[in-house]
Amino acid sequence: MLYTRQQLEAFEEQTLAPYGICSKDSKGRDCPEAEPDYRTAFQRDRERILHTTAFRRLEYKTQVFIISEGDYYRTRLTHTLEVAQIGRSIARALGANEDLVEAICLAHDLGHSPFGHSGEEILNRLMKDHGGFDHNKQSLRIVTELEKRYPEFSGLNLTWETREGIVKHETEYDIADASNYNPALRGHLEAQIANIADELAYTSHDLDDGLRSGMITPAMLEGITLWEIILESIEARTNPFDDLIRHRLIRRLIGLAVSDMVKYTTQRLNESGVQSVEEVQTLDYNVASFSDDMRRRNRELKDFLYNNLYRHPRVLRMQAKAERVIREIFVAYEQESAMMPNHIQQQIAPVGLERTICDYIAGMTDRYAIEEHTKLYDPTVRP
Repeated sequence: MLYTRQQLEAFEEQTLAPYGICSKDSKGRDCPEAEPDYRTAFQRDRERILHTTAFRRLEYKTQVFIISEGDYYRTRLTHTLEVAQIGRSIARALGANEDLVEAICLAHDLGHSPFGHSGEEILNRLMKDHGGFDHNKQSLRIVTELEKRYPEFSGLNLTWETREGIVKHETEYDIADASNYNPALRGHLEAQIANIADELAYTSHDLDDGLRSGMITPAMLEGITLWEIILESIEARTNPFDDLIRHRLIRRLIGLAVSDMVKYTTQRLNESGVQSVEEVQTLDYNVASFSDDMRRRNRELKDFLYNNLYRHPRVLRMQAKAERVIREIFVAYEQESAMMPNHIQQQIAPVGLERTICDYIAGMTDRYAIEEHTKLYDPTVRP
């Protein structure tokens, strides 16, 4: 059976909650285009994001562990895919638009620099007199300016709703700056779901990678409320801790968090009485949320991860090395811009030297940045 875009749009109208965004109601694209015959506008956004150079580079960008640590740890790409999967599950349960949630999730880390948050912090310091650096803003910059794939426009010409979701991406580590995107309004429900999915994914999967690495042990987690709950729920105390047990525990953690979020968000939606996208955005609180109990338990687990994983000597040493690599590459280019490729140098006139350097470094993978640093500073290596 063949489904046209019009039929897909009609199906959205029939199945989405009144506060979910139907693709036919999109505010559109900056550069008007005819929409495809067999895809909705948000499906087209998702696929344009998937085909970007920036998306492919996420495979070799750090989540917590740098790529040289091993093949088993999350990269920025696998994290992004896990966020999208969790986001779609939540959206389906709440009657939100799954395709829009997925598009936002897939784009939310496009602007991340190499070496994770440590790379972002050093770039922000280096750019403090030139507008700073923030990976959320860089993600928007990628999809509106930096990706060059179409003769008619720069960027991807995504719909307003996808761009708004990228701009209003917000977690404990990401603060939104929604200027030019109705900053007085909260993110739509799909944007809020993407934010929750990101938070849930990095907490559970960083715990998984920490356990796999041996930096975190089950004994260290004793007394952490969520850990105790999931241990009891799968009766893991009576079995030796191995990979299968670890997988079960992480699945159970995600399942508990998703169930809590869906139930509590449904309760808040019902209590608020919202019946439209606009009403969700004008509330004075985010309607997508965990319960108070789950927020407290998540806070306890996050604090544990901060103190025992993110501040682990092995991670901190790598962060120090990463900061040095990025800082020294930046300084080298700043002192002699002709060392950058010709097509990169062409951006200096329109955006300035420092922003050009920042865009170039932010787009590097961990591996490329290390190789470039070696070529710039090791005289025994051929440039």
